[in-house]
Amino acid sequence: MRIRQGPDMLRAFVTTGLTLALLALPAAAQTAFETQARAAYVVDLGTDTVLLEKQPDIALPPASMSKLMTLLMLFEALRDNPNVTLDTRFGVSTKARQMGGSTMFLNERDRPSSDELIKGIIVQSGNDATVVVAEGLAGTEDAFARMMNARAKELGMENSTFANASGWPNPNHRMSVRDLAVLAEHLIEDFPEYYGFFAMPEYEYDGRAPDNRFNRNPLLKLDIGADGLKTGHTEEAGYGLVGSARQGTRRIVFVVTGLPSAAARAQEAERIVSWAFRQFVEIEVAEADERIAEADVWMGNVQKIGLVAPDDLKILTGAVQNDVAAEVVFESPIQAPIAAGQPVAELVITRPGLPEARLPLVSDQDVTFGGFVPRLRSAGQVLLSRVIGQAEGLF
Repeated sequence: MRIRQGPDMLRAFVTTGLTLALLALPAAAQTAFETQARAAYVVDLGTDTVLLEKQPDIALPPASMSKLMTLLMLFEALRDNPNVTLDTRFGVSTKARQMGGSTMFLNERDRPSSDELIKGIIVQSGNDATVVVAEGLAGTEDAFARMMNARAKELGMENSTFANASGWPNPNHRMSVRDLAVLAEHLIEDFPEYYGFFAMPEYEYDGRAPDNRFNRNPLLKLDIGADGLKTGHTEEAGYGLVGSARQGTRRIVFVVTGLPSAAARAQEAERIVSWAFRQFVEIEVAEADERIAEADVWMGNVQKIGLVAPDDLKILTGAVQNDVAAEVVFESPIQAPIAAGQPVAELVITRPGLPEARLPLVSDQDVTFGGFVPRLRSAGQVLLSRVIGQAEGLF
């Protein structure tokens, strides 16, 4: 163990045998991904690893990709409001009927259900459908936009502002690609019962839109695990896509925007999915309850505790690389009392071309305050560590 003196407390860095296991991977350089998109973001959900970011926090016009926020608000209403179900029917206002762009071709006599509106928004990208949802849930679209802004703040979407429910061009309607990925992650993980809607290949309401019945997501027809989420396009925004794909146990979410054509969007999205699954692999670094290291205890009824994995710990690495290192980091000694399962350390893993991974480690046992002798022993151990550390600094 190497002890470093900090201003307020000792910080212990323990390099374990885990490093050698990770270093056994074959050696090769990790190639970066170059994209023509104006902004892009790719994240591996299982390990929460960002694989690619290009202007991730720039607020840009999101076009119809922002319809995902309208869908999230509807899904949350279906979950939380007993008066909103998939069978609940909504009125159609003149404002909704007059919406331009892509629509479900609704009119004031229609009473579409939540189920039908979800399909119309996802598959047909119905601008009219989003206004119906907004007015049905909040009374007016302006009030709904205020609700969207408040909810976005709660979700940590720091670079998003909403002026409408559809993504219709407006200088006050902006989202970053990172925020779009956060939104997609919530839709996937919080609402698995509704996520299947995103993979519908076609839908039309009451047979009214035969030319607007196909899902615009270009990846759904390919056998690459793609199963959602939403495209977008305006002249200002260019062509964009919030997508997700799953292969084996891994799932990625990606966002691209500002591409010059629908064909470029399709090609770039397929390239990203291929790259993300081929160039990176998920490896297990520790099983649940596996002891990784041990730590000294301050003023406890025991002198040391084991630092164990709370769950199976996995990371993402390049498919072929060797410059991976790991160390356990914690404040030493750890102050009693300590509860079994309490997070007390981190396993910090560094990998070329990827962000640092910090995985939690927990205590393997309960520790109570010790009596006089254990407390005296703890004080002596800390004093000895300090003396040794100062002595090492002289040589």
